[in-house]
Amino acid sequence: MHNSRQNIKVAVAFNQPTQSTNDDGDFISEEAVIDEAKAVYAALTELNHDVQYFPINNIVENMIQLKQFEPGVIFNLCEGYRGKAYYESHITGLWEIMGIPYTGNKPLTLGISLDKALTKKLFESKKIPTPIFQVFKKTPEKTYLKFPLIVKPCGEDASLGITQDSIVQNFEQMRKIVELLLEKYKQPVLVEQYIEGREFNISILGNNPPKVLAISEIDFSLVGERYYPITSYEAKWLKDHPLYNNTPAICPAKISSELTDKLSDTALRVYSLLGGRDYGRVDMRVTASDSIYVLEFNPNPDISPDAGFARAINNVNMSYTQFVDFLLQEAMDRKEND
Repeated sequence: MHNSRQNIKVAVAFNQPTQSTNDDGDFISEEAVIDEAKAVYAALTELNHDVQYFPINNIVENMIQLKQFEPGVIFNLCEGYRGKAYYESHITGLWEIMGIPYTGNKPLTLGISLDKALTKKLFESKKIPTPIFQVFKKTPEKTYLKFPLIVKPCGEDASLGITQDSIVQNFEQMRKIVELLLEKYKQPVLVEQYIEGREFNISILGNNPPKVLAISEIDFSLVGERYYPITSYEAKWLKDHPLYNNTPAICPAKISSELTDKLSDTALRVYSLLGGRDYGRVDMRVTASDSIYVLEFNPNPDISPDAGFARAINNVNMSYTQFVDFLLQEAMDRKEND
């Protein structure tokens, strides 16, 4: 554990939420970044740093403001730009060009991880198990995959575009949902084997070496017959939806040491393959026979105090403020070692 060595000027950069043209609730997940920024700001203030909020909404103006503030570190919470997740990696590219150290993952890691199909091809190349899949850039005429399948946008995060309708039992349903997502998100659509079973989030912290924090399991026991046991957008963000309170996370998960080791080892392989830095989360499904499948890697996951990553931190006896300090010092160390 590092200790804060000196008072640092820190810019807390986050994407200013913008009401998108898709006025259908997608905005809620984007707004969550404000709570995250407040919590980080409070922790940095507690550590006696000179902190300033930097909502990113106009690149030219924002760059001028940053230059004037001259931060020692950028605490990077940007998950996109003007409602587009696609630009998440571009924003960190700007921090790189400006030569300001920043927390979290590098542009390449962010860019690759956002492209779910590309990530899965990389998993396959390293024999990391992932559900078999197809990508559609236009309405499908056929598929070689076996139903049930799950349909999702190729390049979104925070479960955007994943609803209860995403699980399809036949070709007609699949075709309809693929068409819908192509139209709405204007990007390729990923269709993959739906893995029945349990779902785990494996949070990873640090660099040399990275460590797996407490493993979390999504408890689907209250979901009932009416819904599919998946972490859909409704379950994650829509507070009045029955799934919101009926899909709690159990952290640490009650699992055998064998399964713990298997999940941890696979998660660390994913983190290493995709160049994970500072922190990240790997999402997996596990079948009844304990076969594991990696769904995706989430670099710079939500670190709001009530989000899953913060729960995992609490379970290793690290306070939220210590966690924020750790990320800050990692960024500072990179600057010193350049």
